[in-house]
Amino acid sequence: MSTDFDVVVVGAGILGAGTAEALSQAHHSVVILEQLGIAAATSSRSSKLIHGGLRYLETGQFRLVYECLRERSWLLENKPQLVRMVPFYIPVYRHSKRPPWIVRLGLSLYALLSGVKHGVSLFQSLPNSDWESLPGLKREGLLAVFRYYDAQTDDAALTRDVVASAIAHGAQIICPGSLVGAEVTEGGVRVDYMANGKLNTLRTHALVNCSGPWVATTNARCIPPLPLPPIDLVAGTHILLPLSLGNRIFYIEASDGRAVFVMPWQDKTLVGTTERPYYGDPRDVAPTAEEKSYLLRTVQSYFSQTRGLQGEDIYESFAGLRVLPKVARSSFSRSRESMICCDNNRKPRILAVAGGKLTSYRATAHKLVKKLQPTLRNKPHALRNPPRPINSSERERNP
Repeated sequence: MSTDFDVVVVGAGILGAGTAEALSQAHHSVVILEQLGIAAATSSRSSKLIHGGLRYLETGQFRLVYECLRERSWLLENKPQLVRMVPFYIPVYRHSKRPPWIVRLGLSLYALLSGVKHGVSLFQSLPNSDWESLPGLKREGLLAVFRYYDAQTDDAALTRDVVASAIAHGAQIICPGSLVGAEVTEGGVRVDYMANGKLNTLRTHALVNCSGPWVATTNARCIPPLPLPPIDLVAGTHILLPLSLGNRIFYIEASDGRAVFVMPWQDKTLVGTTERPYYGDPRDVAPTAEEKSYLLRTVQSYFSQTRGLQGEDIYESFAGLRVLPKVARSSFSRSRESMICCDNNRKPRILAVAGGKLTSYRATAHKLVKKLQPTLRNKPHALRNPPRPINSSERERNP
């Protein structure tokens, strides 16, 4: 069967971008179908970190941490203009849920998994005399301050860069373009979509659903739909405060024991994140007054510079959605690994990915490409369509 493309990727968040890049680098013809815009949802509303996930060691997710640390190393070496190492500080108090020895043990394991690279020390406990270098940090009850290094990025800029790389390798993008339906046929997939107010159809060997919080909605438009695992949408809010605490990131503990990052962002201070179940339309997710108050109270309990701020002083706030496996226990204990689903055919036609992390987008993309190898091996030659234009706002961001 002749096709318009080898693969249609639904979604231009970081996972869709990475999948399109990996497929196009492997010389497959790819088109991205994106309904809103590149990095328009979760991939521009993260904590802006490229990291292994120190706190995931506590729930035994060693494989995920190792994978993310390996990917962090690759990104530091290959995208230094977008990913940079930053010092992280963990203050430990008498009231802290995790005593100094637990933090030291976690950092030791983290260092073991990451190895010694990029010219920075593994981690260290700062002597009391160096606490003066952390202006405004509460000293009462302070037992120890640990410093280690992880990486920070601009998540939206990273996603746009990966999309641009995919396009440079021959991928195309339809944006805005909304999936109407996809049906597995003999030898391929028929894809119907709306673009420019018109219903269009194309044929492809396979479709990859990378639509993030819309993964279940997209799956329901596929015939046959995949048996997705039970999932939840979990909202996370960040607030941006109109002051700077310097070029360092603090890893602090909220009153309920939850870890919160306090980090530099655009000459201001970004604080996040929260976790709450979300049941509405992903387009409508927004910070709640309670979440903003919670984050402001948390940062004020540690830094004197922030104590005069009121809710109306918050410069900006945003909320993103995580896709997590549905479990009876708390969000903290849930796996953050990507969940890849495909049909049981020897040559899968439809795949879907749910969850996953910004840091490990490339590793997830390579897993998807590997699953598609039987489908794309010895495929008939694809009919190359003229490149479809990116919408005007995306053209400005992807010259």
